[in-house]
Amino acid sequence: MPEQCTFYKAAVITRSNKESRFEVKTLPLPELGPTDVLVKLSISGVCGTDFALASGELGPTCSILGHEGVGRVVKLGSALVETNIRLGQRVGVTWIRDICGECSMCLHDGGETRCAEQVHSGRKVNGTFAEYTVVPQRYLLKIPEDLTDEEVAPILCGGVTSYKALKTCGAVPGQWIAISGAGGGVGALGVMYAKAMGFRVIAIDAGVAKRQCCLELGAELYFDVVKEQNLLASVKKVADGKGAAAVLVAAGNIAAYQSAMGLLGPFGTLVCVGIPPPPQTFGISPIVMIDNGFRIIGSAVGTRGDILEAIDFVRRKVVRPAVMTARLEDLNGIAGLTKSGKVLGKYVITLGDDRKDSDQARV
Repeated sequence: MPEQCTFYKAAVITRSNKESRFEVKTLPLPELGPTDVLVKLSISGVCGTDFALASGELGPTCSILGHEGVGRVVKLGSALVETNIRLGQRVGVTWIRDICGECSMCLHDGGETRCAEQVHSGRKVNGTFAEYTVVPQRYLLKIPEDLTDEEVAPILCGGVTSYKALKTCGAVPGQWIAISGAGGGVGALGVMYAKAMGFRVIAIDAGVAKRQCCLELGAELYFDVVKEQNLLASVKKVADGKGAAAVLVAAGNIAAYQSAMGLLGPFGTLVCVGIPPPPQTFGISPIVMIDNGFRIIGSAVGTRGDILEAIDFVRRKVVRPAVMTARLEDLNGIAGLTKSGKVLGKYVITLGDDRKDSDQARV
């Protein structure tokens, strides 16, 4: 980092009259704690959760959101030396920025994503819609050098979220998986991961554009929730007359959850991924659960190990994130497109002028 660099650009949330907007501002570089590192970001993915956080519907946030960052370590805290972490190390900055490592969640195998004291990007610390950010050295995610920024960034949240949900859904290769909200950022990555993992994919969403997108990504079938007269019967008919072995709800609306149980086959699993506004709930009859042996599980992003596993699918070219590049100044427009359901694939925000490890993004 150049010695004269003392300020950086960031997209800051401003709220007035219940409306939120991103405003690009120049800010002083953040201070480092003794065991923190300063990361210069080259790219940040854009996640639908960022806009839910911006709206305030998920509770208080910091002023800088974003949690799919790729960059390099440029400064070490006073208690660190390069035996702890080397300057120039390529790292990923994710939704989980730190954990306690001691609570009952952390001590459970794979439980760090539910740490009682976890620190989230954009919620408790400033996020990755910025040229620089601060990360505790003990929770750094070192990422490989042989993939572009545009390939890695979408995996740090959207990709690992869909991968972990599929990994834990209980289905086996060859069985039918239904993904509700399959044309969105998490859902589209879920289609690719499901195909790569050997599942047969039923994509559920709305619109002709999303039909084309889902089928091109590897879904065998697509059902439009607006046009389909009897979605439940249609899914069961194609899924061997029984229903899907698992349904992943990536959509952030309660209607998708309400219909999901009817898509399941015997002993099927509903995986909760998408986050509707917290006051919304859906109803389930216990007798339906008892008679069919259904399971309902929640899946929250993934551990650092899960992220590296998910990245490996990209390295092997069996998952190829479709991304569109943008700038910090474009975030308000992207928010509008996301709200209208018109976003196909993932947006990534390019940061800084000296990015040397990224190729041209694929659209």
